[in-house]
Amino acid sequence: MLIIRRKKSESFLIGNDIRITILECAADGVRVAIDAPKHVSILREELSEAEQINQGALAPSTDSLLSLQNTLSHIHSSDDHHDK
Repeated sequence: MLIIRRKKSESFLIGNDIRITILECAADGVRVAIDAPKHVSILREELSEAEQINQGALAPSTDSLLSLQNTLSHIHSSDDHHDK
């Protein structure tokens, strides 16, 4: 990890096309401006983590699929016994 010290109105570059400029330094946080190409995604870390959790929730786990399969097979098996 690289640590850079900058003052208000100073900038640093990431690669050739991303510029980070310090706008304001206060006790409760730092405001920065990010100038980057439109194809570069810029997202606060906590939003990225929430997005990953949500994506994981959309994809069923192997255990939940097996549990559903077992439940459905028991229901189907129970229905077969009632038909006789």
